Amino acid sequence: MHLPTEKPEDRPSAVESRMTDTDTDTDTDARTHTPAPPSPSAELRAALSEAGLSARVTAPDADGQNPVRVTLLSPTDARQLARLIRTGTKRTLKAARTLREICEGYRIDLPGLRVEHGRITLGPVRIDDAARLARLLDAVPQTTGQAVTAADADTVRAVLAEAFPQATGGGTLSVSVRENTPGLLDLGSIDARTARRLIRALQF
Repeated sequence: MHLPTEKPEDRPSAVESRMTDTDTDTDTDARTHTPAPPSPSAELRAALSEAGLSARVTAPDADGQNPVRVTLLSPTDARQLARLIRTGTKRTLKAARTLREICEGYRIDLPGLRVEHGRITLGPVRIDDAARLARLLDAVPQTTGQAVTAADADTVRAVLAEAFPQATGGGTLSVSVRENTPGLLDLGSIDARTARRLIRALQF
């Protein structure tokens, strides 16, 4: 019985094998490579162009940490940009205004409540007001009714941080005790959707 023999010329050379492996690796890299996101200046430049606004956007340094500079806008373009900003943030501004009104009705003082970077920052709040907010969200923080201590502040912080996601269907809120000011908590920021859920929780 004779087995077929492989001729030397039928076998790929070492060079051809290495080339094949390299091509395969290159194809894999090409398929798995994710293009880098556009720089902040490029994204802003594209958005202004799409809106028909004429402004020169100066790119920052390569590290992308320096501010992006926008040249002077014409009065018409400035008004149009203002309208676009108000339209784009309309729901967020409305949610912030409604949330402030509801909290004022419950005598919860949130002097730092503001819209910032497209989110609603709740800001500093007194321990008593934070405890009242937690109770409205169906939590029962235990407070002494006397001078607030660091332990009291930490208890209210923990209870409010736990009650918030339960009342808002999974929303999260950063809650921290202010250093050297144990009578105040710092509340982080929430998006407009979470703010609307918080509003509904406080309305019922």
